[in-house]
Amino acid sequence: MNSKTSHSDTYRYEGCTLTGALSVTTAVTDGISIIHGPAGCTHHNLSLIYATLLDQKSGPFPALHSDRIGEDEIIFGGEEKLTAAIRDAVRDGYASVLVLGTCVTAAIGDDIASVCGQDWPVPVVPVQTQGFLGGVFSTGFYNALSALASLAPVVREGRAEQGSGPCVNLIGEKNLEYAVDENAAEVTRLLGRAEIGVNLRFVRGISTGEIALLGRADLNILREPSLAAFGEELQQRFSTPYLDGFPVGLEGTLRFIREAADRCAVDGTAAVEEEAILQEQMLDRFERLRGARVRFGQPSDRFTAELADRLGLVVSSDGAPVRIPVPLPVGTAGIRRMLQQWRRTIDV
Repeated sequence: MNSKTSHSDTYRYEGCTLTGALSVTTAVTDGISIIHGPAGCTHHNLSLIYATLLDQKSGPFPALHSDRIGEDEIIFGGEEKLTAAIRDAVRDGYASVLVLGTCVTAAIGDDIASVCGQDWPVPVVPVQTQGFLGGVFSTGFYNALSALASLAPVVREGRAEQGSGPCVNLIGEKNLEYAVDENAAEVTRLLGRAEIGVNLRFVRGISTGEIALLGRADLNILREPSLAAFGEELQQRFSTPYLDGFPVGLEGTLRFIREAADRCAVDGTAAVEEEAILQEQMLDRFERLRGARVRFGQPSDRFTAELADRLGLVVSSDGAPVRIPVPLPVGTAGIRRMLQQWRRTIDV
């Protein structure tokens, strides 16, 4: 049954739901993302993803397809064309098909869920995207995570493999972020200090079959607090607790290790002490910055105040401008990379 969407009360300032969802679905290595809409929607997003992959020097190139609806489909409906596109994807051997709508198909009322609900031999998953009519980038991002999570069976006991140590899932990494893999590596390193492993990066470079492992972790670690609602969704479904963000700041990094260890029922005392020593050694390498006059170009917050105090910086309106990355650097390694940039900016 058709259900048309009104264009009223839509927001364009944060980007399109389609782009947010594709940043997730294209990270399934053996799946294909089908955009149900005009070819231009796919071309725009393909260009963005291609440029990002070149910048990250990562691959292989994700499978992305448009069913290229035109005037006839806009007038008479495009569900038959979508069905044909899914049939082709299944024939080509993809392990899963992720179907995303656009402004046009939302406006004409195509029932994507009904088409995906047919008896297909592989999972065909509708992702709630309606272009700018369905919300913004973060809406599509969230909806894609939720849709893919539906492929995982509920596991309520015996999460970790017999005889193995505790493990976590990294949830909602920003696949279009320049340092996405460096950030994951830093979180993995910090957890490793407490002998906690990473079960799954959801969703980053994983296969359709690996999604089944989602419920087998002792803890979910969200990329950022804005994903708390999804953390609650996973906790309700799999009974898995969560931490609401990657580690930020020096003390925040130590607190992250401590909290992750506590949630995984391991003793993190030695791990915290070892990381604290590493942080002091790292700060010693930037001793020449002590006493330097800097300005942050933004109001002081906990992150900048902590670094200014630990490094002995003088915050002044006439100081050297230093850049605070957005999002904030992750863990000790992220701070070290940022301070290396500061050292090149500050004349000391």
